[in-house]
Amino acid sequence: MIEFLSRWWGGAAPAIEPASLRDAARLAQLHGASFHRGWGEGEFEAMLTERNTLVHRLRQGRRVIGFAVSRMAADEAEILSIAIDSNQRGRGLSRDLLLTHLGHLAGRGIRTIFLEVEENNQPARRLYERAGFGVIGRRERYYKQPGGEHLNALLMRRDLS
Repeated sequence: MIEFLSRWWGGAAPAIEPASLRDAARLAQLHGASFHRGWGEGEFEAMLTERNTLVHRLRQGRRVIGFAVSRMAADEAEILSIAIDSNQRGRGLSRDLLLTHLGHLAGRGIRTIFLEVEENNQPARRLYERAGFGVIGRRERYYKQPGGEHLNALLMRRDLS
């Protein structure tokens, strides 16, 4: 109800747009809060300057609340990471972000998208499956956890054409 009233009285609708170097610190903060081994600000700065990397930010008002990043090669791309602020999850924003990001990749001539997702990450798996990705492989013990445990990754693919 509060969200509805906020939007009714002028709360900003989320916007998906290209990220810039000014976003690097916030993207690193979001990544670190979402993943065990977060990427640093310098890593985001490097990605944001690479021609073969596409980074979108999800902004609400002046605050960046999410991002998607992919690396492109020829007519293929790999989604490297998607993250949403933990306070904003469950609102369908990651789906909107993913689909918009895929549309921009298609516009750049990308035909096939790949990604890896932790096998037990049900919310992410549901997101990708609903967006048309299918499992094409598995990487045993791919993700190392803080306690030393290793988790499997699923390799997923979606064709855009």
